[in-house]
Amino acid sequence: MIACYIIFSKKLDRFYIGVTQSDLNERISKHNNGSYGNHRYTAKANDWELFICIECENIRKATSIEKQIKKMKSSVYIKNLKLYPDLIKKLKNINN
Repeated sequence: MIACYIIFSKKLDRFYIGVTQSDLNERISKHNNGSYGNHRYTAKANDWELFICIECENIRKATSIEKQIKKMKSSVYIKNLKLYPDLIKKLKNINN
């Protein structure tokens, strides 16, 4: 599965936005156990949980969506993605 995903840490009260081509549960597990190194942002917590998964047809689209979400720099926008699924549809249609 190719996806842009957003995970949330209650400990940090922060979101993390990423892209994966592998199993999402495995990816989140790796964030939680520090597999990506102690210097990485997600290593600051071990309670990351999936907030949203946006499945994509290719890695280019997933990366484009990731960049667009990061560009917004807004946790309100991220929360609205979950509340208003039409926002995700709009994200998927950018650059089509």
